[in-house]
Amino acid sequence: MSKTNPGRFFEDYTLGEVITHAVPRTVAEGERALYHALYPARGALYSSDVFAQDCGLESSPLDDLVAFHVVFGKTVPDISLNALANLGYAEGRWLTPVWPGDTLTSTSEVIGLKQNSNGKSGVVWVRTVGRNQVGVPVLEYVRWVMVRRRAEGAAPDPVIPDLKTAVAASDLVIPEGLDFSGYDFALAGEPHRWGDYQVGEVIDHVDGVTVEEAEHMIATRLWQNTAKVHFDATNRPDGKRLIYGGHVISLARTLSFNGLANAQMIVALNGGAHANPCFAGDTVRAWSEVLDKAETAAPGVGAIRLRLVATKGPTGALKGEDGNYLPDVLLDLDYWALIPT
Repeated sequence: MSKTNPGRFFEDYTLGEVITHAVPRTVAEGERALYHALYPARGALYSSDVFAQDCGLESSPLDDLVAFHVVFGKTVPDISLNALANLGYAEGRWLTPVWPGDTLTSTSEVIGLKQNSNGKSGVVWVRTVGRNQVGVPVLEYVRWVMVRRRAEGAAPDPVIPDLKTAVAASDLVIPEGLDFSGYDFALAGEPHRWGDYQVGEVIDHVDGVTVEEAEHMIATRLWQNTAKVHFDATNRPDGKRLIYGGHVISLARTLSFNGLANAQMIVALNGGAHANPCFAGDTVRAWSEVLDKAETAAPGVGAIRLRLVATKGPTGALKGEDGNYLPDVLLDLDYWALIPT
């Protein structure tokens, strides 16, 4: 009997099953330092204990995307080790901050299955929940993945979950104690507040970063993402290692500091698509579109819904006349963030 894990194939999933993912991960200041070195993130609330305390928190939590990457990475051996593509996200919410010293675990429930017409692969939908060491959920999201079949065979009846197009503003979870009424715009880096942004506004984040193999491989190992296409150059016909989609998300989010420095905390992930593959040598730029705004009950705290696009092409260009993403577009991410009013 083999003791190694070849990963799950499409026919190995059962609707309604709950998968407990190995291995628990205790996160600390090392994750913060590496995250800020890799991208490099400059959000003041995630950089400074003093700034975070002035915003009503006990100290600076770990970056929202650190929590996402760790929780996501736990799921890869069971969900996407044999994936052809990670297709999308929905209904994501950050439920409580992750603090240095927290231990994170992940579980996923299979909520949808649909075999592709070629009989060689299928799409699996899972709802993943990350929890801390006392069992409190810190993050939840749905994602769907195209997974290879081990062998052609009978297809299960298709079940496609009915997912919300966006998290309602009333369902956003504001961290306990968060208060932007005394927010220091000079230390944050920009003067722009909630009222300065208009729905439909497009922001060119100006800067670009050329992706290299070295930092991508560090990031993939850091988040314990074991998907074969990110490690093994022989896994693709073109002999290239695919840049981990989360790496592109964090690069784009960091680039968005220029123009959105005060969008301090991501609190919901409404949807997302890795539109085209990213490879070492690509130069990534980013632009954002303001999709919606909402007030919150927290003092001085507003919510802003943003489309974040990572691209190798021009600002504002997203889809062609056929409705498909343009070939230069790498990422289309729809999220809610918290910003001072």
